[in-house]
Amino acid sequence: MCVCIVCAACAVGVLIYYSPIGCYDCCIRCLGAVPYTSLLATLLCYTGVALFCGGGHEALTHTRTFVELYFARDVQDFIVLADFIKYFQYVIYGLASFFFLYGLLLLAEGFYTTSAVKQTFGEFRSTKFGRCLSLTFIILTYVLAVIWLVVFGFTAIPVLFFINMESSCHKVNILSETTLFNQQARVCMDARMYGFLPWNAVPGIVCGNTLANICKTPEFYVTYDLYICAFAGAGITLLALFIYVVATTYNYAVLRFLGRKGIRC
Repeated sequence: MCVCIVCAACAVGVLIYYSPIGCYDCCIRCLGAVPYTSLLATLLCYTGVALFCGGGHEALTHTRTFVELYFARDVQDFIVLADFIKYFQYVIYGLASFFFLYGLLLLAEGFYTTSAVKQTFGEFRSTKFGRCLSLTFIILTYVLAVIWLVVFGFTAIPVLFFINMESSCHKVNILSETTLFNQQARVCMDARMYGFLPWNAVPGIVCGNTLANICKTPEFYVTYDLYICAFAGAGITLLALFIYVVATTYNYAVLRFLGRKGIRC
C-alpha cells in the first residue's frame, strides 16, 4: 500500500515536471530513501507500546478486583495498591502519547540522516545543528532504553506471581487425587511476598482447595493473560529502543564521516 502511494506520487511528479527519468527509476530512488531500520523500529515500538498500555491498563483494573476478592478483607489493606493502580493508569496514558510522538521524531530523524538521502538528493550537506540533534537522539534513546529495561523487569513480577500460582494450583489438584489426606492444605500462595499487599494484610494468603478454586475462575485467567500481554509488549518496546539506538548511532556516524570537513559538533 505504502509502496504504491510512493510510486504514484513519483509518477505524478514525472508528469507534472516532464522529468526525463522514468517512473520505475523514480520509484527505486524514492524507496531507496526510506530508512528501513528506523521504520522497523517504529512499527515494533508502536506494537509494543499498544500491547503494554492496553494490556497493562486492563490487567491493573482486574488486579484490584482479584486482590479484593481473594486476598484482602479490609479495604485499608489494599488502599496503597488501589492508589498505585489509579495513578499508574494515568501514567500509561502519558506513555502512549509520548512514545507515539517520540517514534515519529526518530522516524523523521532516520529519513533526514540516512545515507540514502544523499544518493537521492545529490550533494551531502551537514550542519552543526543536524549532528548535535542526532547526538541528542542517541543519548535520549539510550537513557530511555535503560529506564524501560527497569520497567520490563518490574512487569515480570506479576507474571511470575501468576505462573507460581498456577503451578501451586496444579500441585493442589494432584495432591487431592492421591491418598495423602490434607496434604494439599499445605500448598499456599502469599500475595504479600510479591508486594501486592502489606505484611499485616488479612488473610493475604490462600491455601489448599480454596487456592485451586481461585485458579478455576475466569478472573484468574483473564488477569494472567493480560499481564502476559503487557510483559510481551514491554519486551517488544525494549527491542525497538535498542534498534533505535543502533540506527541513530549509525546515522550520527554517517553525518560525522561525510561532514568531517565542515563544522563539527
